[in-house]
Amino acid sequence: MPSHRPKLDMTKLQPATQLVHGGIHRSQFGETSEALFLTQGYAYPDMETAEARMKGAEAGYVYSRYSNPTVDMFQERMALLEGAEAARATSSGMAAVTTALLAQLRAGDHVVAARAMFGACLYVVEELLPRFGVPSTLVDGADLSQWRAAMRPKTKLLFLETPTNPCLEVYDIAAIAEIAHKNGARLVIDNVFATPIFQKPLKLGADCVVYSATKHIDGHGRCLGGIILGGRDLIENEIHNFYKQIGTCLSPFNAWVFLKSLDTLALRVRHQAKSAEQIAGFLGSHRHIVKVRYPFRPGHPQVELAKKQMLGGGTLVSFEVRGGKKAAFAFGNELSIITIANNLGDAKSLITHPATTTHQRLTPEARAALGVTDGLVRLSVGLEDASDLIADLDSALSVLDRQGVAAE
Repeated sequence: MPSHRPKLDMTKLQPATQLVHGGIHRSQFGETSEALFLTQGYAYPDMETAEARMKGAEAGYVYSRYSNPTVDMFQERMALLEGAEAARATSSGMAAVTTALLAQLRAGDHVVAARAMFGACLYVVEELLPRFGVPSTLVDGADLSQWRAAMRPKTKLLFLETPTNPCLEVYDIAAIAEIAHKNGARLVIDNVFATPIFQKPLKLGADCVVYSATKHIDGHGRCLGGIILGGRDLIENEIHNFYKQIGTCLSPFNAWVFLKSLDTLALRVRHQAKSAEQIAGFLGSHRHIVKVRYPFRPGHPQVELAKKQMLGGGTLVSFEVRGGKKAAFAFGNELSIITIANNLGDAKSLITHPATTTHQRLTPEARAALGVTDGLVRLSVGLEDASDLIADLDSALSVLDRQGVAAE
């Protein structure tokens, strides 16, 4: 029975409302929570319908490798939040990055990418793409002159993450998008650290945005997933067929978990960012900390740019412990509330040592060039009370006094 209630224009609502109501499609049972469709295939009423759906002449579901009602709800909600025309959800964040890049590239094309990026992304750009005839040039992402100088006639894509992992550099999306478009290329942004709550790359000129949904979108350390967002022509005519054939799809169960997590995404990341800013302030004056990196903190090299293109400083804080790896390990091992783990964006606060985890495959020289020192640690701030986290950090740092690490 059709509803007589007025239809909402979801695009006119605020993110917190979109995250609760966006993309919902109810079954004949009228469930309030999003339905979970754990099915691989779909039955057709007749042979003619099967033929029409396979040809794309009739709307409807065919196979869950490339279309599923629960996954569709997640894709629609994320597209609404991001301001994208279309999206495709993937099995992991790296599946999103790899699919977004490979689907748009052919042998002979060229990629320009910011040097500061997650280790697995660096592998894709620097080692995987050249195997298929796609060379790459790495640049200092903050230096616009390097982006301009790296462009070639066959440059097809520019790729970057901002803020970066783990040093939280911020790059000028609008200016880099202008460089890309002037040269007939597209810009792909990994927006994981900023989250769709704090930064909208498509509005700043990017052509494609990718996320690891494993991070803030899930927010509870439960499921792997990723998503690619952009214009309808890009997603449906370029990304979709590649995605469909290679099978990087998201499972319906994980999509359902993400849908329930999106209900609280805005609340979570805003709380986490507020705590992260407080923690950055505490660490900035601590005798055992050499340097603190947080995008909205005075003294950050791109603080003005961060405040121009972001609505919040994010949930990550990176800082360098005086005394190198030995001191960083001693400090980390003394933490009682904060968990040692490589993930981020979790409800629980997590800490990792990038030089020996996320960036361990790089040479010492490459890590040094990125600012990944032996004393650097990355803190993903969770939902705990900020005062408890500060007390935990302070207590753990006191071990360095007992070890005789000099405080300047």
